[in-house]
Amino acid sequence: MKYLLTIAVAIMFSAFTLPGDPSIHGFKVKSIEGGTIDFSKFKGKKILVVNTASKCGYTPQYEALEKVYEEYKDKLVIVGFPANNFGGQEPGADSEIQEFCKARFGVKFPLASKVSVKGDDTAPIYKWLTSKTQNGVLDAEIKWNFNKFLLDENGKMIAYFESKVKPDSEEILKFLK
Repeated sequence: MKYLLTIAVAIMFSAFTLPGDPSIHGFKVKSIEGGTIDFSKFKGKKILVVNTASKCGYTPQYEALEKVYEEYKDKLVIVGFPANNFGGQEPGADSEIQEFCKARFGVKFPLASKVSVKGDDTAPIYKWLTSKTQNGVLDAEIKWNFNKFLLDENGKMIAYFESKVKPDSEEILKFLK
């Protein structure tokens, strides 16, 4: 019974995208607020997916993420995925993370519930983002916090950016103009 319940929960919070489907639009993930982030609702907009952490040297990128989100919100959605995979830099519960992001950086873009972006317990959406056999475009290895994946209006992978690439850098903005 416990095994069946585990499977049911995994299915509920996993992707509805089939392996090899080159669109992120089949994914639904738990929101940090407790609801659901349905990526199919982002059809027609570019999507920037970022693994985040509150106690990282790159944490100030939240400010640039929010700025880019506000400036391009008619054609871009940013989704943050808090993760504690690197140096224990996201130790808090969802409510603490959400409060920190709003109070410190005024974050209004969607945040998912805390996930794992690397290892045996990698969230299905991150397995898709990092595997060319699933996303159809590229393989990527998440090496630290604030890695960024940019997807087009059809939910297809455009590019991957490592932590050091700031959200408001020309490397990213050139795709939004």
